[in-house]
Amino acid sequence: MPEASRSVVVNTTPLITLSVATGSLDVLRVLYDRVIIPHEVMREIQAGGQDAPGTGDVLSSDWMETLRHPQSVALFLRNTLDIGEAAVIQAAMQLQIPRVCIDEKLGRRVARLNGLTVTGSIGVLAKAKRAGFALDVEQTMNRLRAHGIWLGRDVEQFLRDTDSQ
Repeated sequence: MPEASRSVVVNTTPLITLSVATGSLDVLRVLYDRVIIPHEVMREIQAGGQDAPGTGDVLSSDWMETLRHPQSVALFLRNTLDIGEAAVIQAAMQLQIPRVCIDEKLGRRVARLNGLTVTGSIGVLAKAKRAGFALDVEQTMNRLRAHGIWLGRDVEQFLRDTDSQ
């Protein structure tokens, strides 16, 4: 089994965003030995339908590990977050995976409060770029915008700054 530090539990939004941004999910494959998708996240992806952005990439990526059964989510998580974020945090804690990939602000905060290391879509893209993954930052941002995904100016600048490092 790969070491936990090269593992990540991923939420719905980052899967969609990374697929749209790069045209695949290979960026996750480059950075992590083990990419885990909770059952609840897979259900959210499938609920979007076959033609939804990212769905095809998630369903065809047989190298990612999809948990087959729903998480027994702690009441606090269930009452605070949507089911995908709650399941990501719960799965990470149960599997002793220290890193989660969540984009939503509240989910990120709750993950940190539970002792997890948090990254998000843009953090993954920046890390991949620094690791040598071929990524045209302007083209990536254009793809995101074309799919209705808008980044804040500070986030865009962070990604651009990665381009010059």
